[in-house]
Amino acid sequence: MFKKPVDVKTVQRLSGADKKKLRRTAKERFPQASDADLDAILPPKGEITLAKYPNHALVYAIEGEFPMIFNIDARGHDLFPTVYALWKVPHLLPAFTLKGGEVSRYVIGGADLMFPGISIPPEGFPSFGAGQPWAVKVPGNPAPIAVGITTMSSTEALKAGLRGKALRILHYYRDMLWDSADGRYVPNEGFFEDIVVEDPNFVSTSQSPDSAEGTPEVTHESEDAAIDSSDTADPGVHNEAKEEITDGINELKLPEDKSAEQAPDEKEHQTLTTEEIDSLLDKCLLQALYTSIKEKDLPMPGSTLWSNHILPCRPPGVTLDIKKSSHKKLSKWLQSKSSSGLISAKEDKYKKEVILLGINRKHPDYMAFKPEKRVQEPVEQEKAVAESSVTKQLEVAEIYKPSSHVKPIFMAVEADMEKYYSASEASDVVFRYVEKENLVKPTDKAKVILDVTLCDALYKGAIKKGSAYPTEIHKKDLGSTLLNRMQVHHKVTRGTQEVIRKGAIRTIQIMTERRQGNKKMTRLSGLECFLMDPDSLASELQKKFACSTTTAELPGKKGQYEVLVQGGVIDDLAKHLVDHYGVPKRYIEVYDKTKR
Repeated sequence: MFKKPVDVKTVQRLSGADKKKLRRTAKERFPQASDADLDAILPPKGEITLAKYPNHALVYAIEGEFPMIFNIDARGHDLFPTVYALWKVPHLLPAFTLKGGEVSRYVIGGADLMFPGISIPPEGFPSFGAGQPWAVKVPGNPAPIAVGITTMSSTEALKAGLRGKALRILHYYRDMLWDSADGRYVPNEGFFEDIVVEDPNFVSTSQSPDSAEGTPEVTHESEDAAIDSSDTADPGVHNEAKEEITDGINELKLPEDKSAEQAPDEKEHQTLTTEEIDSLLDKCLLQALYTSIKEKDLPMPGSTLWSNHILPCRPPGVTLDIKKSSHKKLSKWLQSKSSSGLISAKEDKYKKEVILLGINRKHPDYMAFKPEKRVQEPVEQEKAVAESSVTKQLEVAEIYKPSSHVKPIFMAVEADMEKYYSASEASDVVFRYVEKENLVKPTDKAKVILDVTLCDALYKGAIKKGSAYPTEIHKKDLGSTLLNRMQVHHKVTRGTQEVIRKGAIRTIQIMTERRQGNKKMTRLSGLECFLMDPDSLASELQKKFACSTTTAELPGKKGQYEVLVQGGVIDDLAKHLVDHYGVPKRYIEVYDKTKR
């Protein structure tokens, strides 16, 4: 959850009442914690800050020190301790112990914990349920290295033969949450023993909680060379660490070597001429036109072309800056390519942005270019994903869950009652039942005879009292009639995020009205249904439309917010949601109250 760098949206101090409420919630969440334990992670006289992240996580920290508690649902109920809190109070959570230190490299790399990697105690696993917080430890080390949530109960785990995922890792040592502390540190007593760091060249500039400046700690991949050389470490341990470093010096790659290797590349990047940058821009554009830009993607805003297609096509490790080219601006470069006939582009006078309209795939430059088959490095892939995270494809689907009305039909064909079905899948179930019971009318193949089970499933309780039940139904009406008897849900997917909610999806509403005389104000609501963050969108619209924006909670609708935009930008705003966020037009309602 904190694997990639994410900017904090807001940070605020908790009031006295909020601190007491947080303490009560923590006591309920961690019943084994004593008052002294809670004082250690939530000092009564210390200031507690609350940081809100764009991924809806909330992080509670001791001001000027370390994050202690976080939750992932933005509601503050499902609390989890950070590794800093567990280093202060190790017994705050039950813990799984890894089979060996080599497994730790995957855990502190962000991978979930699987049952085969857990050491089973002689007395067996204690009883646990699904969705409970657990910590992760390495053998012989009391300091937990990760925190997660169980994916199944102990009973389910035994039935599965102790296979599969045991813990979904939410936070781990060296992730961005650990790195966000004002004074990072690791426990002194052999913290790195039996921990295999994922990067063999890792150098940690850590601090002990009592020291102002930390001493670098160096580890390499060998388990026997794991050390801790913090300022407060025992001198004997420090000497042993020195001996281990000396013994393994031939294997250890110091960071100076790494920077020395990188220096030539950095120097080369710094000395790129304007002509070389222009040539690289043209090459990246042609590579993008060949490999990633499809006709169905057009028209495409210039900013989307740059971030989602041009930048991912640059060579690994190369920084591409349009300002250092002869064109100086993206719009001028695209217009020059349009003048040459390679592409068709036009400036949108309202959005003040150049739009890619078409591609001339018969242009001599296009036909002469040979695209490279290059595999992106993982770091470049992550960066490309981060740059295009705002414009991840949105998928909205209406799905259905079987109700008690249609249960006999689903049971008869052994269909899963707990599964969500698309319209076509649900129709397939009822036609499987028709085929199984041989209900197609012999004299009219387009109609289905209704037996008692099918008739009750489709019409029981829906026919007025005294009216006769139908005896047959046309095939084209069978699927829709069944769907009317099922529970409607909707599924919204954006990138890796997915949410399923009951009922039909609510639309986004954009309304412009007059305020204070002739001034206009545009209101935007319903964003939560489409996994859009109101605060982030407000900040984006402020820059896009060069106007003031704010967010406010809708009266009487807890957890639902509206974005207020100064000015009458109703049409541009709707187009932005369609082009930039992929919201289908049918889910956007526009009301202009300024028209008379």
